[in-house]
Amino acid sequence: MPDAEYTNIWMRPERPARGPKPAYSRDQITEAAIRIADAEGLEAATMRRIATEIGAGAMSLYRYVPSRDDLLELTADRLMGEIDLDGVPSGDWRADLTRYADGLRAMWLRHPWIAGVNRSLPGFGPNQLQLIERVMGVLDPHVPVDENLALMAILNGYVEGAARDEVTTAEEIRRSGLSEDAWAARDLPYIQRLVESGRYPVFTKIAMDARQPRMSRDEQFRHGLARVLDCIEAALPTPSA
Repeated sequence: MPDAEYTNIWMRPERPARGPKPAYSRDQITEAAIRIADAEGLEAATMRRIATEIGAGAMSLYRYVPSRDDLLELTADRLMGEIDLDGVPSGDWRADLTRYADGLRAMWLRHPWIAGVNRSLPGFGPNQLQLIERVMGVLDPHVPVDENLALMAILNGYVEGAARDEVTTAEEIRRSGLSEDAWAARDLPYIQRLVESGRYPVFTKIAMDARQPRMSRDEQFRHGLARVLDCIEAALPTPSA
């Protein structure tokens, strides 16, 4: 049964219809939360820390943002607004989806703490809704809406998975205190032993012959994205159909 007390943050008026003008705004609170999370991590972006950042009383902020979940919803939607999709759909579906994928990945890498935001259901804030209209509008003329949803899930899953791997790898390297090359070389003696054992022919092929592990992160992302877009293209109707 739905929680009778729950009200979506986007349905809550930011200011009362009457009375004095509020001293702060959701935008100020959201921007402060993002600045703190970028500098110190998501856990540092508490209401008390945000209040200190903007010069407010901690309890007063709950009049604007009632809960931690609401704060995460506001920050996630703000980050969606960083993805530049002006002019999308353009009529070139592959270029449009490549642009979206690049923008989504770049947003994750600018704000790696987003990997720690667990959002089981989208809140459909204004930036997310604009993104849905533009990105799903790319394939809307070509496929039914359920097919569109499935194809977007494949694309989003690839981009977010690749970005999450980049974020977690960068954090592991940072914690190790090693250079990136030294970190990557740690397991070479063990890999060499596995190859020489002759027991793992597929793994040996990966270790000895595969180009992808030796690509830069940008090259790896592009390589995988091209495969995903090829799969989407295969699902689109042919012009004759």
